[in-house]
Amino acid sequence: MRVSATARNRARDSLYGRAMTDTVNLPADDLVAAFQIEGWPVRGRIVRLGDAVHEILTRHDYPPSVANLLGEACALAGLVGSSLKFDGWLIVQAQGDGPVAYVVVDYDTEGSLRGYCRFDAARLEALLTDTPRPGARDLLGQGLFIMTIDQGADMDRYQGVTSIEGDTLALCAEEYFARSEQTPTRIRLAVGQVDAGDGARWRAGGLLIQNIASDETRGSTEDAWVRAQALFETTREHELLDPTLPSDTLLWRLFNEDGVRVFEPRPLQAFCRCSEERIVTVLASFSGEERAEMIEPDGKIRVTCEYCSRVYAMTPPAGA
Repeated sequence: MRVSATARNRARDSLYGRAMTDTVNLPADDLVAAFQIEGWPVRGRIVRLGDAVHEILTRHDYPPSVANLLGEACALAGLVGSSLKFDGWLIVQAQGDGPVAYVVVDYDTEGSLRGYCRFDAARLEALLTDTPRPGARDLLGQGLFIMTIDQGADMDRYQGVTSIEGDTLALCAEEYFARSEQTPTRIRLAVGQVDAGDGARWRAGGLLIQNIASDETRGSTEDAWVRAQALFETTREHELLDPTLPSDTLLWRLFNEDGVRVFEPRPLQAFCRCSEERIVTVLASFSGEERAEMIEPDGKIRVTCEYCSRVYAMTPPAGA
């Protein structure tokens, strides 16, 4: 029997209300949590971003379409980066020949996020004239989607690359997992401005599920994966953005028939790693002549961090 998406949504919502004995009490915002569907070879993670993503998206005067793309990258970095089992960073980047030259977000294993988009305002305005709601492919054009894992100075970086496909970064990431890790993966991302009574503020959310490979103990996992994807498809964007809907409640709505075990969440925050010490190191890499050209009339060298827009007014070293 084939059931329409509308009917599945109504049935799913009518089941909500059972005791959530298999979940933990999650905070509402700025978190990422892993979960496991009981008895299924399916694992996942959910991310909800409020103040953290609002801070990142408002550090620059981004047009809504660009802010939306950066918000997707923030949610995606939280979903994927939270799976790292070591101290380090995950860098999510997409770059192409479109009006948006690149979008980049990095996540460190302490839960810190920062991100930035570079775009051509004139080209973006021309695109919006013909395409009022552009997707990732429209904004970035032909290019590459890259995920880089950095374990620190003494370790080699791991980098996976795939082409930019589809209207969202979620589709790019699904292709990355299929090609680079051979792991069946579904991802849903949502970004938008929500007014919860204190004015419109940016929010982002995401949901990721992955199929655990078959083995002699589990046997075939194909049927469970098909079923999990059908439930996953009923997730609505407004649910991922709703500040009044806790993550554990949303997961229970989706997977309550079998139960869902939600693990301890990790907090997320907007935090930039720029510092005066780093700026001094960067300036030291230039020659005296190059630094002399940077000096402004008041005798200072000013350096702006692209991520957080903080401006450093530095006194040049003697002889600059």
